[in-house]
Parts: sequence; structure tokens; C-alpha cells
Amino acid sequence: MTTMDIAHKSVVVVGGSLGGLMHALVFLSLPSPPKVTILERSPTNLLHNQGAGIVAGTEVLQFFERFVSRGRDIAVTSPLRHYLDRHGKEMPESVAYWQQRMTSWDLLYHLLRGRVDGLETEYAKDLTSDERPKASYRNGCTVMSVERTQLGDIEVSWTEPDSVVQTIRADLVIAADGASSTIRKLLLPQVERRYAGYVAWRGTVSENDLSAEAKEAFIEKFTFYHREGLQILGYLIPAPPNGDLTPGKRRFNWVWYRNYEKGSPELEELMTDVHGKRHAITLPVGGIQGQIWEKQKTYANEMLPPQFAEAVNKTQHPFVQAITDCIAPHNSFFDGKVLLVADALAGFRPHTAASTGQAAFDALYMDRWLRGEIDKEDYDETVMDFAKRVQQHGVNLGDRSQFGKHSLNG
Repeated sequence: MTTMDIAHKSVVVVGGSLGGLMHALVFLSLPSPPKVTILERSPTNLLHNQGAGIVAGTEVLQFFERFVSRGRDIAVTSPLRHYLDRHGKEMPESVAYWQQRMTSWDLLYHLLRGRVDGLETEYAKDLTSDERPKASYRNGCTVMSVERTQLGDIEVSWTEPDSVVQTIRADLVIAADGASSTIRKLLLPQVERRYAGYVAWRGTVSENDLSAEAKEAFIEKFTFYHREGLQILGYLIPAPPNGDLTPGKRRFNWVWYRNYEKGSPELEELMTDVHGKRHAITLPVGGIQGQIWEKQKTYANEMLPPQFAEAVNKTQHPFVQAITDCIAPHNSFFDGKVLLVADALAGFRPHTAASTGQAAFDALYMDRWLRGEIDKEDYDETVMDFAKRVQQHGVNLGDRSQFGKHSLNG
């Protein structure tokens, strides 16, 4: 399939988060774009913002410069990486002048929505009036099946709240429905998402709410602390409600990895929300039981450098994500008419800082394939090689961090 082949055809994208939006935008940016329909499971028009930070790697910056926000800065620059010891002092041997760019999930999401379906928000007021075609973005769609018809196209069936089963036929289906992908479960039921033995506590705090000592450790720096079975890191990100990059108005984003044995009472209690519901992967903002959060803040004071303990204690809206592993053996089904992309293809551990990068990487290579720069075989091999290589790298990094010996134990 090339640019000429896709003209006047239809594409269904399952999943309306970053990976799905990136791929939809690739199709909408073609000289003769197809009709694009996005089926998103969330019932709300906007996906819930957890306030999560993202490392904006090379692929992410390339994608946004080309397709989304040419000339607009979307990230905070951290020119230095360093580790702290238990007392909050910088470990001299850890200092590395290695520039990285940090952004936020919500900024990327809103910019993409502005381009893809014209949704106007504070983040994207200047993006919704461009002349490129828009996608149909449908919420509350729970996919039930994906099958090839006798005519050779693909039929996707889904339900919406209080509705009968609906169907749509497409020439190409992009499965971008995340690491718990329904499409992957339907096509590869043997591929499981497995818990890795630890979780990530996450939160943000306003830059201006930090003390002078914390600012010295965190501002324009990518900061880490490690000890056996525990790692915490943090960096600055753009602030809501419009992706503000102004010094003093940004937010400090922290991620704290802690080990919890599978099936343990501690993990079960942690992942059970204030209403008694047990969450498998993400315990969202507002869900953490009060006594557990108070216990975690006390633990922070006992175990972390004072700057990190301060950031944790000043956080108002924490959330928790269980760390998992999953990867599909191949990305292409029904003679290339259904494709797994991004997290649906391979769920990376966050140590790689490459989950959003994988979505951008896959989308950029899909653009090259559709424009005839590479063939379908090259596309498949490239995205699978990236998925396998980075997924295994994440396992190695995470296992060393949480279960092995780390050279910069503080």
C-alpha cells in the first residue's frame, strides 16, 4: 500500500491516545488522505490527564516538528543528569552533561487532538484552523471483534454505552489501543501482559512550591536517587492548562519505583481504590486510599533524600502504575490489513523513556512506507526490530534497578 493506494479508502484507528493520534495524523497529512475514524474506549471526550511527564526523545521531537507544532517549543531542556546520595548531596561521579528534553502527556495529547479532529483547548488554540482534513473521533467504543470479510476488507465491531453492536469496514486497521490492547488479545490471545514485580508512584508539584534546596537539586536537571529495591527520579515539565514553559510556572514531575511482590497483601491494598475497586494496572488520580498515601509520605521521609521527600509530601494528586512486560511476536495480520503499533505491539518499561518514542517511531516509518520510500517488508522489519530491542533493554534496566546492584547506590 502506498500514497496512491490509500487515496479514497478508509482507515480505522483503534485507540485515541498518543499512538493512535500520531498514526491518524500521518494518514490525514497524505496528499490524498483516506477517511479516518478513531474508536476510543474512554466514554469522555477528553482522556483523563494524570499529569504525567514524558521524556521527549528524538523521534517525538521529529514527529511534532514535522506534523504538529512546527517552530513551537514543547519541552523543558535538562542539560545535566546527576544522582543524589541519601542526604541529598550530589554524587560527583554521577554528573553527566547529557541534554534531554522533557514534556508532558497532556500537552502532546491536546496538540494532537487539535490537529487530528479540531478539538480546541488552551493548549491548541492555534492548531485547529489548518485546512487539512479531520478524523472522526468516537468515544465510548468497546471493540468486540476484528475480522476479514469475503471481499477482503476488515470489519470491526464495537459497542457504545446503551447501544447495540455497531460495525465499520475499513481497508486498513491500526491497533493503537495500548499495552492492554483488545485487538492484540483477539488476534494473539496467548500474549499476556505480565506484572514485573514493582510499581511506579507518580506525581507533580509546582516549581514555585519547592524550597531553595529542592530547586538547586531539580531545576534544569534530570535527578535520580537509587538504593536497593528503590529508585526515584524527577524532572521539570510544561505546566497546565496550556503547556507553559516559563521558569517558575513549570511543574516538577517525579517517578518513584518500589517493589511489591505479586499477590502480596501490600500490593492488593495499594491497587484497591477508595471505593473498593481493585485496579490491575493504573490506580488513577483520586483513587489512592488516604491512609496508604500518608504511609507513603512517611516512608519518603525515612528513605529518600530530603529534596525528593519534600516533592512527594507536597504532591496533591498522586497516582500509581504497575510495571508490566508484553510484546507481540509480529505486527501484521490479514495480509497487512491490520497492524499493531506502539504499546499495542510492545509495552516498554518506563526506564527506557521510549514508550511515546515508539509511537512516534512507528508513525514516522508508516509515513515513509505510505509515501513509497520503503516497502511494507522494510516497515515491518524496522518496527519489530525497534520493539524487540527496546523492550528487552527496558527489562534489563528495570531488573538491574529494582532487583540487582546499581553502581550509583546512594
